[in-house]
Amino acid sequence: MKTMVRFAFLMSVALLTACSSRAPAPAPAPAPKPQVVFNTQPSFSPVASDVLFRAIGLVGTPYRWGGNTPDSGFDCSGLIKYVYNDAAGISLPRSTREMIVMQAPSVNLNALQSGDIVFFATNGGSQVSHAGIYVGEGRFVHAPRTGGTVRLDYLSNSYWSKAYLQAKRIIPAGHLAQNP
Repeated sequence: MKTMVRFAFLMSVALLTACSSRAPAPAPAPAPKPQVVFNTQPSFSPVASDVLFRAIGLVGTPYRWGGNTPDSGFDCSGLIKYVYNDAAGISLPRSTREMIVMQAPSVNLNALQSGDIVFFATNGGSQVSHAGIYVGEGRFVHAPRTGGTVRLDYLSNSYWSKAYLQAKRIIPAGHLAQNP
């Protein structure tokens, strides 16, 4: 019984002490994390976002030489042709060699916008052999090789930067996704 009384007394003291003590000082606010700011000007259009979402949504689709649908798989030009037709109703040629000579404005590497098509000479020399869709922040979606899948890569990767040829702007001005 004595132990019970002592325990009850200590609990009462602890409770009263806790109630009468001052609230702890608030913890300092953590430093704000840098945030990515997206351009929300009216030049961002549903056409550009549809192309980007469709292209990124196909990441992981198997590569297949001559493939041009999600069910059969894609090669690089089949992926580009499918995405632009499906998401934007834009009909493109089937091969990278035909795409690079299209009547579309060429774009400097430092002026790329999401939705531009980027071209590469992966066989050495200066003849186009590969292409992808630029998605922003230095990245592009493409179907790189047999045994692989559609994926995102960086233009700054040494392999891609050495093989880079040029870019074409397919989505008409005023319908591009703007990068920060």
